[in-house]
Amino acid sequence: MAKAEPGREHREGGSKRAKAPEAGERPVPQRDDRAMALDLPRAELSPEMEAYFAKCDEKIGFVPNVLAAYAHDDAKLAAFAGLYNDLMLAPSGLSKLEREMIAVAVSSQNRCFYCLTAHGAAVRQLSGDPVLGELMAMNYRAAKLSPRHRSMLDFAVKLTDTPWAVEEADRAALRNIGFTERDIWDIAAVASFFNMSNRMASAVDMRPNGEYHGQARTPA
Repeated sequence: MAKAEPGREHREGGSKRAKAPEAGERPVPQRDDRAMALDLPRAELSPEMEAYFAKCDEKIGFVPNVLAAYAHDDAKLAAFAGLYNDLMLAPSGLSKLEREMIAVAVSSQNRCFYCLTAHGAAVRQLSGDPVLGELMAMNYRAAKLSPRHRSMLDFAVKLTDTPWAVEEADRAALRNIGFTERDIWDIAAVASFFNMSNRMASAVDMRPNGEYHGQARTPA
């Protein structure tokens, strides 16, 4: 009788005993429920901001930690939320998905854990493609992007990495691919906002809500 080859049942789809967990020291759990590292008490919020938090709870089931972090100062919270909503949700020649793609490409350059997690989830949700969300977070150049999206992200990343090197040829490249003057402004505004937001998130160690990690992980 032939001797069974070790591991053959596993390779050929056999249903022997399940593989034991890998031996060795296991990492500590990474869940962190803090909004940020600074211990700043929450301010008394205006009725408008309280209503905004309630709307977040109603629509997505939680208040994003970036808003909780800004809630130590009602005026700063209102300014941040107002600019964010205008840039990311208001009418634009850029789709909501395109704006989220810019957010993730910029955040990838800055290695911002908070924004990569939160806006990577948004890319997965809006595109219905979890692979695209991962590519945006890891390296957008590896994605199968249209010329429009590649030129948009190249511009946003150049503005992030070497802003002093942006020149007329970069704007002309966007015009040649079909972006309007207002579109170019919006690409720059979204990229600039996330460069600011990334730096604040890193400075105070903002931690994304745990809910983001599991969102939209299967294809739509």
